[in-house]
Amino acid sequence: MPQPPHPLFSVFGVELEYMLVDRDSLDVRPLADKVLTSLAGQLTSDVECGPVTWSNELARHVIEIKTTAPANDLRLLPQRFRTAIADLQSTLDPLHLCLLPTAAHPWMQPAREAELWPHECSEIYQAYDRIFDCRTHSWSNVQSVHLNLPFAGDEEFARLHAATRLVLPLLPALAASSPIIDGAASGFLDTRMHLYAGHCQAVPSLIGDVIPEAIFDQQTYQREILDTIARDIRPHDPDHVLQVEFCNARGAIARFDRGSIELRVMDVQEYPGADIAICAAAAAVTRALCMGRWTDLETQQSVSTPALRRLLDKTTQHAEHAIIDDAKLLGQFGIRQTPMTASQLWSTLLPKLRHDNAVLDGLYPTLQVILREGTLATRIQRATGKNFSREQLAAVYRQLSECLTEWKPFQP
Repeated sequence: MPQPPHPLFSVFGVELEYMLVDRDSLDVRPLADKVLTSLAGQLTSDVECGPVTWSNELARHVIEIKTTAPANDLRLLPQRFRTAIADLQSTLDPLHLCLLPTAAHPWMQPAREAELWPHECSEIYQAYDRIFDCRTHSWSNVQSVHLNLPFAGDEEFARLHAATRLVLPLLPALAASSPIIDGAASGFLDTRMHLYAGHCQAVPSLIGDVIPEAIFDQQTYQREILDTIARDIRPHDPDHVLQVEFCNARGAIARFDRGSIELRVMDVQEYPGADIAICAAAAAVTRALCMGRWTDLETQQSVSTPALRRLLDKTTQHAEHAIIDDAKLLGQFGIRQTPMTASQLWSTLLPKLRHDNAVLDGLYPTLQVILREGTLATRIQRATGKNFSREQLAAVYRQLSECLTEWKPFQP
């Protein structure tokens, strides 16, 4: 029997992706199937470990950890993820592996090194590969955080979708962690989002403008987004392997079958404590918008998709340093000052919101590191300087891997 939908902000689902790499060289290792088999005692794509689940992804060197069931308090998740990652070590050690955080491997060559998951549901990955060529950075070297926020019915969907559209372009200013690719600075602090924005070029309707269209009811969403995707993907998928809901690749996707919107524009951080803190920040601002703290629903819905995409492009490149000079957009957050940096906006909003948000307040010390010292991408740049030798990159990313196991922020 289907479960009744969860109302706004009553539960949260979180998914984090990590790279499996050689413990010494830090080169990617396509061994997710061996890790999951070792955990389960048999070949599988999912292993439930109590409140968290390990599972495969498209690329065979990527493994995902996620909440087994939605959690009613984000503050519960850091310790759950920490325990699961610590417990995984006994499985990784015999394979000479470790987990590497951040949203992109700094020197991986996907055309040569990428392997797709070859087991359960492999026909889906093969279909994507045939249509888009998945042996590229934009498909096989992008590790993200997914935050699932619930809604119950069209009225709640309208409020949540309006709010998430406004929050999405601000998130790279907290979460960017991918400034290096192909062994050099890419020119983008959030290289993953830059790659992600162009990864569906063969069928553009799958991702649209990354920022979802200004649509606020299920019927219109089905007709204008999902039906369009179904029509456009059909010539590329004659065997009907791909499900339309999973083809939707926007920065936030509506899942009406389970009553949630999934936010997809956050890079993976150096340890889950930082990821969950950023999720708490995203949820707090989204909730404030849904509750009409600064503007009403009609005003929020009036912000155009192109305006939001322009800001997303700025934060994708410059992260917290991006200049926001759109007075209408800043007004959605009760800000009358213009222009200001994205970092200044977050530094204005979060201290105010924490006073009546116990979850945000409890996770706030981790956010203070980001607000004070910069996004992880900025800190990685600070650590590498202008030295992109393999030795220097390996030293920096080894320290990032240690942050994951030692549960601490990266502070070069």
